[in-house]
Amino acid sequence: MRIKLNQLATVQMGYSFRSRLETTEGGRVAVIQMKDLLDDNTVSCDDLVRIDMESVKDHHLAQEGDLVFRSRGHVNTAAVLLEDPGKAVVAAPLLRIRVTKPDTVLPEYLNWYISQRDAQIFITSRAKGTVQKMISKNAVEELVVALPSIEQQRSIVELAALSAREQFLMDTLSIKREQYVNSLLMKIAKGETS
Repeated sequence: MRIKLNQLATVQMGYSFRSRLETTEGGRVAVIQMKDLLDDNTVSCDDLVRIDMESVKDHHLAQEGDLVFRSRGHVNTAAVLLEDPGKAVVAAPLLRIRVTKPDTVLPEYLNWYISQRDAQIFITSRAKGTVQKMISKNAVEELVVALPSIEQQRSIVELAALSAREQFLMDTLSIKREQYVNSLLMKIAKGETS
């Protein structure tokens, strides 16, 4: 089954601040920014900037399971909120994607799907601008998503996570091996070992 994203989720523009963010230590509202989106396509809530906002409407608040889409720049993927961010808003130019049919699509699956080749080709083809590429809310809503069963979606997400973990371990092993060999070769070069 293939369904447009706007039939599975709502897409909302990030909150547009009129001026530079004035951070305060005990601010009541946290702000999710581009810097909080990690390489593994998750959102880190560890160091969210806090601000004092007089009033924030409920529909602006982010919640666990929301996706935060990078609508500007060279990388146009999403990151999923795997934990409750508390009272937090997503800052523009990011977009917030909220699954409205959790019985049809898992947020983690939708997050994975958006970063896949077919979805990326579609999204990139709709980019506007010459220097700074921008993906519109409408372009994201028009993305057609391939939807296997919830069980298959869960399996895909688990396998993708295992594959990413394997790649991380292989990269770490490769770096450690290179460091070891270079250290050994340096000892040989200095005549410290034969």
